[in-house]
Formats: sequence, structure tokens, C-alpha cells
Amino acid sequence: MNGHLTGSAGGTVTGSAYHPDIDTGFAPRRPAAGPAQLARLPRRRRPGMIALAVALVGLGILVSTAVYAATNHRVPVLVATASVPPGTVITAADVGTASVSAGPGVGLIPASQIRQVIGQVAGSALHPGMLLTASELTALAPPGPGQELVPLPLRPSVFPASGLAAGDRVLIVATPGAQGQAGTSTATPSLAAPVAGVVEAVTRGADGDGFMVVDVLVPSARGPALAEQASTGQFSLIVTKRAP
Repeated sequence: MNGHLTGSAGGTVTGSAYHPDIDTGFAPRRPAAGPAQLARLPRRRRPGMIALAVALVGLGILVSTAVYAATNHRVPVLVATASVPPGTVITAADVGTASVSAGPGVGLIPASQIRQVIGQVAGSALHPGMLLTASELTALAPPGPGQELVPLPLRPSVFPASGLAAGDRVLIVATPGAQGQAGTSTATPSLAAPVAGVVEAVTRGADGDGFMVVDVLVPSARGPALAEQASTGQFSLIVTKRAP
């Protein structure tokens, strides 16, 4: 601060006041330094790695889809719908179709081959619900094991109006008279009980004697008696079930 000093000569000296620094014992405050920051490294983009990652994701989706499709792939196959003894000709009434999940190497018969299966012979016993494979079928011409084929002569007048076809199930019974005639015979019939059979084939027209012949597959134990009864003409054929 400005002041006035008085000299020894009585004059007045004008000057500037001196203000010395006062030591308070404390250092001057400095702004607090913030946390040290590392310099940012430049980001490197690798297109190859990105493409690889995208490819792996896509591959995973494809594999998952393929596995799901494989485990849920169902195909129509042939299945037995009736009990068929070994050696019996398979009819349309004995087989049906079902959709199942089948893995590779399983020899199931596709449903599209149903026509090829009908008419073949069961190589082993078939049961309802059983999936059919080629190993259970045989192409051996009937009669098969445990069967006999008996030709039955029928006059057109007693032939069913709707006809007969291979695979029809029939019942042969003894009658007291010959076909188309009143019952006059007193002889004991050869057939003590009706015989169940399956039609194997039917002639398309009457033969020279006026008969139509129906080949019927019957159990071996009943074949001889049926043939003897057929020779008398004293029998009748009843259709119990049609082939689909």
C-alpha cells in the first residue's frame, strides 16, 4: 500500500509499501489429479472371424433341423390286421397300413407294395398290429405248410350272384341233397362239421360239364373229408367275409 515516509532532512519521501510473503506452513493447493486414463487401442475388425461365426451358427441350425426331421420322420408301412397262421395265403383282409417312425436299415414293407403282398404266403405266424417285413413272407405257391387245396365244383345256379374272388373266406357245409336237388340221401356225410377255407382261385366260366371250379385252401386235416364230400355234390359254400 502506498504511504508517506519522512526522511532525516524532514522531507517527505513517497514510495511503495513492501509486503513480504508470510510463511503459513502450508503448501499451496493444487487441483486433484483424476485417475490415469489409458490410451484407447484402435479396434481391429476381422471379417474372416465374423464370417466363420455366422457359418457355424447356420451349420448348427441346419444340423438341428436335420436331427429333428430324422427323429420325427414317419412313413406308411404295412401291418397285419388279423391272425394269419404260417403257410396261409395273405389276403387283403389280413393287412393294413400304419404310419411309424422308421430308421435306416429297418426292412419294413412300404404301404405302396400292398398289392404285391396280397397273395403271398405267411412264412411265420402273423398277429394283429405286427409290422410286416420281407422275411415274414414267402412266394411259395399255395398250399403252404399245414394246408391243402381242394377244388370245389359249383353249378352256376348255386354260385353267389356277386361272384367269388381270391381272398374271400368261405365255409363249406354238407347238404342232404346234391346241388339244386332236394335232399334225398340218407348216407352219413363225409363232413361231420363245416370246414372254413380261403378262396385261392375261381374259374371264369363253366367247364364242359357245366360246373365252375373254386379252389379253396383248407387245413390239411380237413382236406380228405372235404374232397370226398365234394365228389358227391352234396355241399354248399357260404361266404363269411369278403376280401376288401
